[in-house]
Amino acid sequence: MRNLRCVQQSSFGDAACIKNVAWDVSSDSVVCLRDKRGLLSLERWIGDQFQQIAAWDAPEGSYEVLDLQVFGDTESACVIFDSGDIVVVKENPVKEEKIEIVGSIDVGISAAAWSPDEELLAITTKANTLIYLTRDFEDLVSVELTARDLEVSDHVSVGWGKKETQFKGKKARALRDPTVPETIDDGRLAESNEFYETTISWRGDGAYIAINAIEESRQRRIIRIYSREGTLHSVSEPVNGLIGPLSWRPVGNLLAGVQLFEDKRQVVFFERNGLRHGQFTLRPLDGGEPGNDTPIRALQWNVDSTVLAISYDDRVQLWTMNNYHWYLKQELLDPSLKWHPEKPLAFTMVSKSGEKARRLQYRLDVCSAPILPPFDYGVVAVIDGKILRVTPFRQANVPPPMALYEIKMAANANDVRVTLRNSEFEVSNHPLFQIQALHLGRTSTYVLDCSKTEPPTEVQKEGHLEPNQLDPSVWRLSFETISPLEEPKKFMLEENGVLLFHGRLLVRGVTSYLVTLSHLIFTTSQHMLKFVHLATDLEELEIPPDTPESDERCRSIERGARLVTAMPSIFAVVLQMPRGNLETIYPRALVVAGIRESIAQKNYKRAFLACRNQRVDMNMIHDHQPEQFIANVGAFIDQIKKSQHIDLFLSSLKEEDVSRTMYRETLRAEERGETKATGAQAGKVNRICNAFLEALSGRKSNVKNMITAQVCKNPPDLDAGLLEIVQLRVEQGSDHVDETVEHICFLADVNRLYDTALGLYDLRLTLLIVQQSQKDPREYLPFLQELQRMDPLRRQFSIDDYLGRHKKAVRHLCDLNAFEELTRYTKKHGLYQDTLNFYRYDEDKFSSIMQLYADYLKDTSQFKSAATAFHYLNDLTQASECYRLANQWQKSLSVASLIPLSSDQLRSLATTSAQSAVETKDFRSAATIFLDHLQDVPSAVRYFCKGYLFTEAFRTITLSSNTELLSTVFDNGLTENMASITELLADCKAQLTAQLPRIQELREKKKEDPLAFLEGDVNEGKDIPDNVSLAPTDASTTGGSLFTRYTNRTATGTVDTGTSRRSSKNRRREERKRARGKKGSIYEEEYLVNSVRRLIERVNSVGDEAARLVEWLVRRRMVERARAVEGGMSDVVALCEKAVKEVFAIEEEEAELVEGEEGVQLKRDVPVVKEFGKLSLLDLGQ
Repeated sequence: MRNLRCVQQSSFGDAACIKNVAWDVSSDSVVCLRDKRGLLSLERWIGDQFQQIAAWDAPEGSYEVLDLQVFGDTESACVIFDSGDIVVVKENPVKEEKIEIVGSIDVGISAAAWSPDEELLAITTKANTLIYLTRDFEDLVSVELTARDLEVSDHVSVGWGKKETQFKGKKARALRDPTVPETIDDGRLAESNEFYETTISWRGDGAYIAINAIEESRQRRIIRIYSREGTLHSVSEPVNGLIGPLSWRPVGNLLAGVQLFEDKRQVVFFERNGLRHGQFTLRPLDGGEPGNDTPIRALQWNVDSTVLAISYDDRVQLWTMNNYHWYLKQELLDPSLKWHPEKPLAFTMVSKSGEKARRLQYRLDVCSAPILPPFDYGVVAVIDGKILRVTPFRQANVPPPMALYEIKMAANANDVRVTLRNSEFEVSNHPLFQIQALHLGRTSTYVLDCSKTEPPTEVQKEGHLEPNQLDPSVWRLSFETISPLEEPKKFMLEENGVLLFHGRLLVRGVTSYLVTLSHLIFTTSQHMLKFVHLATDLEELEIPPDTPESDERCRSIERGARLVTAMPSIFAVVLQMPRGNLETIYPRALVVAGIRESIAQKNYKRAFLACRNQRVDMNMIHDHQPEQFIANVGAFIDQIKKSQHIDLFLSSLKEEDVSRTMYRETLRAEERGETKATGAQAGKVNRICNAFLEALSGRKSNVKNMITAQVCKNPPDLDAGLLEIVQLRVEQGSDHVDETVEHICFLADVNRLYDTALGLYDLRLTLLIVQQSQKDPREYLPFLQELQRMDPLRRQFSIDDYLGRHKKAVRHLCDLNAFEELTRYTKKHGLYQDTLNFYRYDEDKFSSIMQLYADYLKDTSQFKSAATAFHYLNDLTQASECYRLANQWQKSLSVASLIPLSSDQLRSLATTSAQSAVETKDFRSAATIFLDHLQDVPSAVRYFCKGYLFTEAFRTITLSSNTELLSTVFDNGLTENMASITELLADCKAQLTAQLPRIQELREKKKEDPLAFLEGDVNEGKDIPDNVSLAPTDASTTGGSLFTRYTNRTATGTVDTGTSRRSSKNRRREERKRARGKKGSIYEEEYLVNSVRRLIERVNSVGDEAARLVEWLVRRRMVERARAVEGGMSDVVALCEKAVKEVFAIEEEEAELVEGEEGVQLKRDVPVVKEFGKLSLLDLGQ
């Protein structure tokens, strides 16, 4: 789909004849050998003038310059003459001669060519000898070209033999093998245009060379293939009419030659083994000699093998191939061409007289119409000689070489341009300028003879005519003036794949690009199609990363695909694959941009159809501009019209804001913002559905849409949807109900609808719904018939009981005055509170239900509530017992005193309550009971001391005036508590002393060898590969990989139920191992750290108790004991502070791994050690 377009041209000419030209790659200049009246001048073409390098006398008589080669590394040039002289010219000699004849071949040279690496010179002499010379012109190989070379050919003849021996039986023609040619070439020479020349062509890598020469003894032209070492590799099969031009394609797969017939000429291709491999026919020349009389002088491939140049006596044609079709792209009126060795589409041309030279730079460019809506029809014009192949891709995607329209022209075209309205095509050619105007199949032609100084007046009336700046012989006719809507963006793609924006680097590795009104679209060498929002500054152009799986602005394409055109109006982009076939895609970036534009214009129908056709989430229509959509729901319904489409939109609704989540990347950077969207909109679906219900109210033709809006709410409002059906049945009769019932059953689960319809107590509607289900009529008909025979209240109760709506069923039983049945139903389903609420004004029934409720609470161990209920019922015995069981001894003893109970019973109850408090370690309550209710002061003091409530114990002793208790009970309590806390502190100190060094040791091991620490040193210390495959298998998923084994996380989901059970079993086993913290296991460090954490919390909890104990030990003159407790507590607190610094205050990357609700996390909370306040009196005493 691409044409060759000239982008740069320069020319120079004078009276001197140019004999040959060559490219100097080092300076990117052209070196010419010119004949100035007997003086040969080697000159460098710079700008518009020649700079002479050297000059010497031309050979006497007629001569031909076979080859001119420039060596940029040595600043020298080599000129080879047909007379046999090889001349080397040094541009800046030091001690050598500037011009030197390095060798001469007496018999003369027929052809010469340097290898692509410039290290080997191949020469064929007029004595049929092949000579290899090195760069220093030393003779390397000399081979004779003889008829014996044909013996190396192992080609197999697949002909049918002589005509006399062929079988001519019945149906012989039908039995003939169609793959076998009817005639076999014998290699006879062409009758005309055979100049008996020899041609040499190297393969692109310099490994082989092809020589096209005539074997006079056989009168046959032969192509010989030699290796770089001079070994004959193969010869070509016989081809009739083969002439001298030969060129080996640089990529190395084919050799191109020319075959002449009586009525046509064709380019034929050979493989390296000499066998034919296809051909294509050349087209008759315009203005040339009739028939095949215009000779073909040379074939030349460009450096990247994309263009084949065919040189005639008066012109050069440039051909390209795509999709197995050869296109004639250019016809230039100079006979000699020389390709640039490195730039694929740069070359020089010399006129037939040799007096004029041109330097041209071409590029392969798609000729497409401007991408400007609404004229973006995707019109692409392809030049193929006299045929202009035009395809509007918006109308039809016709693969090349075919086209929707083929416009025939009077001459071969060189360039074409499509106007804004896609109706006219401006075509340039030589020597005529032709304008083709296509109007819906009608073609108008304007032909201009550029040899005249003034164009015809009839053409000037049709449009504006002006000469082309690159070529004055080409005129340009404009039928209309293109006025872009905005200033075009300055993008330019260089040959090396660099895309520039206003001359500044934008991105590298670009292979093709297009610019629309809103996007820059380009393909990359990484086979990606990318979209960039247009902006005025380079910094605002955001290039998307290569993440097509997450970014809608990037899309993977086939390797080597190029952009052809884009059609923003239909969100389409046309790509051409390397082999030539086309693919039209609809990228999400263009589709979403078009949808946003349609929403902004309130064209909801176009936006909806785009979402439907391109499978874009329908929520985009609302989420892009929510307030505008809610305000224009009526317009949306009027534009969409079809109820099926409205249902499709409503059924696609979800709470997520897709414009900020799914399609967030397609927004501009300033619209996207810096914060990441949460994606959820609370109540969005219900808000939209309510807006549709409001807009659809009163429209009888949209009943189905209203049902859809009710069902699609979150949660679905099935009751309202079914009520719409009931209302329709009332207004329009039963004839219109069946369709709506089928509709609602399609939208929702029919079983849920059956239950909902039952809940409406409408048996007719229920029957209609259940008939749409897969249930057997024997399942539901008896049940419905039984309901039909019941009274209304009993029917409602039965339905609610069947549906599990027990609270409503209780209400119906209340209305039925079936109190006994209600009592049983309440006990069965535990509906005491609802029943109490119904009978709150009926004292007797309320008390009956309350009695049942109190018994239920006691049976379910809800003693506090049960005690309250029994107290309400004035059952003080049960109330007191429940208060006691609820550990509320104050209420229990208070209520028990109201029964009333005897003193022994009260003391027994108090003793039981005190024992329960002791069991729960509530020593204050136990002491209070012994003091207030049992008048047992010694026991009260004892339990106050157990709870470290020494002040309360001392106060109780003083109030009882029994000071003997100080020495007998109080001091004993101090001693017991001192022994208990001393033992606790000793255990804590021993634990810290043992665990802290072990934690440090484990962390050192983990730091030195993490793999061995994780029990993964399977290589026993050998080198461990870093390319560990983490691909999960059934076995690895079950056991976990080395890195997931101890995190309870698997790489993939379970494969089957058995795998799930095994994974759950392994997880429980690992949890047990984690809890044990076995020494040497992976969980030991975690277990020790958690143990230290719990120890610190325990020390913090006993700090106040120890402080009170120390104080009272001093007050009771037990100073040494007080000092021992204080010292032990201080030591343990110091060890805890040390543990916090060593164990918990660590770097983030060494933080402890713990498992939370969201998987493995870093635990960063550091425990705080509570300060222990020492007694100052003990400090003074030391």
